[in-house]
Amino acid sequence: MKEFKYTIGGKEYKVEIGNVNDENVAEIKVNGETFSVQLEKQAEPKKKKVELGKPVEAAEETSAAANINVNNAVKAPLPGTITAVEVTVGQEVKAGDTVVVLEAMKMQNSIEAEKDGKVTAVAVKVGQAVLEDDPLVVIE
Repeated sequence: MKEFKYTIGGKEYKVEIGNVNDENVAEIKVNGETFSVQLEKQAEPKKKKVELGKPVEAAEETSAAANINVNNAVKAPLPGTITAVEVTVGQEVKAGDTVVVLEAMKMQNSIEAEKDGKVTAVAVKVGQAVLEDDPLVVIE
């Protein structure tokens, strides 16, 4: 049993919440008077299909990621989580420009373009977990 005290409009209420039965009805006492209260059922949480060894986002978008040219891609130097994507498709970049920020071992790592060129694909999004050598951004 849980007990609460509420003050509404200057009047104090002592509320005791008892057990909730199988029909989702709770026994509640307010200032000693008992009430039966029908509670709303909670919505079932959505379940996601997760494949072991793959981040959830990557599992949902494998077809889009499979169509990029990984030979010209800037790749993750170490495993981590993407915290920012600094470029968009079609953007011109120069060698040394930050293209992605990767958090690894509690540190923010700015991943830079290795050459001048145009961004033709962004293979990751914020919050996505990546492994070492995963393609991040394609620059051609």
